[in-house]
Amino acid sequence: MGFPDRIERTIELAHPPVKVWAALTTAEGLGTWFGNEADIELRPGGKAWMRWNEGGHCADMRVERVEEPHVFGFTWDIFGLPEEDPRRTYVEFTLEPVAAGTRLTVVETGFAQLAEDAYKAAFEGNTRGWQNELGELAGYLDAA
Repeated sequence: MGFPDRIERTIELAHPPVKVWAALTTAEGLGTWFGNEADIELRPGGKAWMRWNEGGHCADMRVERVEEPHVFGFTWDIFGLPEEDPRRTYVEFTLEPVAAGTRLTVVETGFAQLAEDAYKAAFEGNTRGWQNELGELAGYLDAA
């Protein structure tokens, strides 16, 4: 049985790509709108992490793609799997300048590698998560 492998969301932000890029690729940005604390080594192969106060969750990430200010990609742990599980999903942000600011698309792939129970938790959790997080990104940018 096959599962959808991809979550994709697009949002238009009334801010220039350089400002959106900074929110996505700096410890200050990620630690404000996405998590509560973050660190990032912005280069392919660089390490990054985010921590949330609620539940003490921490996400370890590996930077995979950096094409400033257009494409930023990373892999990270799959929600719901044990920390020692080596499987990861790939997240890629694409920034496109538009008249009103920036069209941001986020795509996360890699869910089809999971068994049905793990797939359901991860795919549904991240689908809801991206909807919420992109709203928080918009709020962060509007307040800055």
